[in-house]
Amino acid sequence: MVRHYGVFKFHDNVSPSEIDECFAAMKDMVGKIPGLQDMEHGPYQSDEGLNEGFTHGFLMTFDSVESRDAYLPHPIHEAVKDIVVPRLKEVIVFDFVV
Repeated sequence: MVRHYGVFKFHDNVSPSEIDECFAAMKDMVGKIPGLQDMEHGPYQSDEGLNEGFTHGFLMTFDSVESRDAYLPHPIHEAVKDIVVPRLKEVIVFDFVV
């Protein structure tokens, strides 16, 4: 199993509804891309203050490294990136195997 985790800093002019559109498009990949089992997301919610300006995070679960690797160039993922990436000021993605 692979966890594909990321955090986003959106451009200042990106509206809450545009942020919702990004995550809806990402969530919609579940069931359409083989091996993508789940996707969760949400805004930063901590008083700790260690988010360094990142405002939202997501966590995807893949059934295998091979599924994650196939997801990366998948046409559906590429279409979602066309929606999400232009709205981002910065992104960090980190994968780990469990």
